[in-house]
Amino acid sequence: MIGRLTGQAVPRVEDRRILTGTGRYVDDLQPDGLLHAAFVRSTAAHADLEGVDVAPAAAVAGVAGVWSDREMRLIASDIAPTTIPGLAARPFPVLARDRVRAVGEPVAMVVAGSRAEAEDGCEAVTVDYRPRAAVLDAAAAAAPGAPLLFEGSEDNVVYRSHHRVGDPDRAFAAASTVIRETFVQHRHANVPMEGHGGVASFDPYRGELDYFASHQNPHALRINLARLLDIPAAKVRVRCGDIGGAFGQKGHLLREDVAVCAASVQLGRPVKWIEDRSENLVFGGQAREETLEVEAAVDADGVVQALRVRMTLDQGAYPMLGFAAAAITNLVRVLLPGPYRIAAVDFEAVVVATNKATYVPYRGPWEAETWLRERVLDVVARALTLDPVELRRRNLWPDDAVPAQMCTGPQLAGISPHRVLDTAVDAVGYREFRGRQEAERGRGRYLGIGVVNVLEPAPLPPSVVAAMGATAAPRTVQQARLRLEPDGSFSLYTSQQPHGQGHETTLAQLAADAIGVPIESIRVVHGDTAVTPFNMVGTGGSRSANLASGAVLEASRLAREGVLAMAARLLEIDAGDLDVVDGRVVPRDAPARAVDLGRLADLSYRAPGLVNEDGAPGLEVTGSYTSGEGTWSQACHVAEVEVDVETGQVRVSRYVVVEDCGPVINPAVVDGQVRGGVAQGIGAVLLERSAYSGDGTPISSTLMDYLLPNSLDIPAIEVRHLHGPPRGPVDHRGVGEGGAIGAPAAVCAAVEDALAPFGVTIREQYLPPYRILELLGRV
Repeated sequence: MIGRLTGQAVPRVEDRRILTGTGRYVDDLQPDGLLHAAFVRSTAAHADLEGVDVAPAAAVAGVAGVWSDREMRLIASDIAPTTIPGLAARPFPVLARDRVRAVGEPVAMVVAGSRAEAEDGCEAVTVDYRPRAAVLDAAAAAAPGAPLLFEGSEDNVVYRSHHRVGDPDRAFAAASTVIRETFVQHRHANVPMEGHGGVASFDPYRGELDYFASHQNPHALRINLARLLDIPAAKVRVRCGDIGGAFGQKGHLLREDVAVCAASVQLGRPVKWIEDRSENLVFGGQAREETLEVEAAVDADGVVQALRVRMTLDQGAYPMLGFAAAAITNLVRVLLPGPYRIAAVDFEAVVVATNKATYVPYRGPWEAETWLRERVLDVVARALTLDPVELRRRNLWPDDAVPAQMCTGPQLAGISPHRVLDTAVDAVGYREFRGRQEAERGRGRYLGIGVVNVLEPAPLPPSVVAAMGATAAPRTVQQARLRLEPDGSFSLYTSQQPHGQGHETTLAQLAADAIGVPIESIRVVHGDTAVTPFNMVGTGGSRSANLASGAVLEASRLAREGVLAMAARLLEIDAGDLDVVDGRVVPRDAPARAVDLGRLADLSYRAPGLVNEDGAPGLEVTGSYTSGEGTWSQACHVAEVEVDVETGQVRVSRYVVVEDCGPVINPAVVDGQVRGGVAQGIGAVLLERSAYSGDGTPISSTLMDYLLPNSLDIPAIEVRHLHGPPRGPVDHRGVGEGGAIGAPAAVCAAVEDALAPFGVTIREQYLPPYRILELLGRV
């Protein structure tokens, strides 16, 4: 659907308040009687708690309440992780009980009149630790005899799975070449601009809890809080305002959420907690730590016929409540073939507990499949002395062979892999680059290029969900509700919870076009469980472009029909002879009799019998939508780099993305999503790492130690769009994950290509200057 607004780079509606400092974030709330919470956090990675004395904190000036597990367990239940077959995940307390298993784990909470007073109270709490040996490496943690994180367990392995599709043994027996490698992806973090936080307000008279939080998933948060605090769900309300980013880190329940709400319930006053940067980096959630052992069976033509993979994922000490890490291994397995004709896969997954922060989803949580697959293709190309682009052409599904089916189950539809690849390599002048690269090597400059193909489920098609089995998130119908207000404007209620994606603009564009009103007439309402449609997933997984849009378009269709029916009754003209144009209902044959939507809306409330046949006031409709197959966004990423072999410095000199995500609702929003993801992917390779010392102490706990890319590190990212044939009435597809999925593989490939004259091979993702020098043998 392309309309007068849809497809245009309409300025974001939300930007005016955000850029002028009038947005409403958690820390902007200052209700009367507000108290502030701070947490005593474990300084040990693994230790028994021999004593937690909170009594001295109660005597500190300004302190209103102090809790350890002894007090907290009386008002809050233990947290039970998501249950899926084969996952060993034990309930754990809100505040540490008997043992701590990671630095930063909350041991006690102090609530006071100010944050400073609460932190003074925390300093007065005494905690006696009896150290235990910490395990920080997944392989070591899984080994026999390793120190156990949880007593009664046989080992630290919390999940195992093994799947075979096709006939991998036959493919390996017939292979002309077999490649064996181990690839290591390092741990890094989401680092949203705004950390976690919330303001809990409990009304003792009504017995109602209101929690204003920085969160991606308000409805799920509400359900969990009600259950853990034993409050009727009807008396729990979660609200979210403006959110300073999330990238997957804010989609699940935190122990701190429960503690802050419990304190408000017990004290009968509002309680605020704002996670500081160190708390976020140490214990707020980390991602992307996997080891991938792989074998590839390659035939005489360079086609990869089969893969054997063993994936080991380090989940940290505690499982996430929500989309478990075990589910991510299954998503990696299912998506591993991508747009390539791989015929067989043997995939083993092992999830291991270690004494580190919880593994959480991070923009494109299945990114390991793209990084592994594309790196394997580069290794194969080098082994066979083939150009990496040519090797990819040999392995991709032919465009005229789609629809097709991955060997792992997902159905491929609406993609044209060769068209996207060819457009990308032409856009960068691939042949010309190779000539320039050779010439520059003669001058002592080392340039490299990396080309990777990305397939992003946006959202997950039904066949992907079915292939994942019991570990998949259940598919749900997306709903949107439109209400005509007395002044002729519309309130659009969505279950999406934006945290930077621009939904207040893009959904308004769709609704305004579909109804026939100015965009200013659409007010998008989100983030309030008391009024928005229910959705257990919220915003994440590139769902909104298709699912939310489909629901909005259906609601808009119903709203337009309702408006026309009201006008038809008032004007005594058949609804089929009416149009809605710029907020006015216009008879085609008698435009002079046009009625303003404001007048029609006013009558629907003041004198509803004049416009509504049933005499009911106003107009309110609900649209429902669920997606089908073919919801794939595809892209080709091309990174160009220059490596200084004397200093190890890598400079990304050019980055091009060719993307097909269906009809674009707002090009500025889409390109911004792609560029932001690419920047995060570049940062992941060259700068970012959640590092630990040998005793389990995080050593990248500030932004002086955890390095983020700045504008000098990121080139101007060129984004070009292709559009294939429409895949149905709602063909918008998400792009929120793709940039972050493709960039690590593209940058790693480019660096390896630049260093090819030195025989350097790259099997890890973290490539800071000192590691480049190590690979070159210069340190």
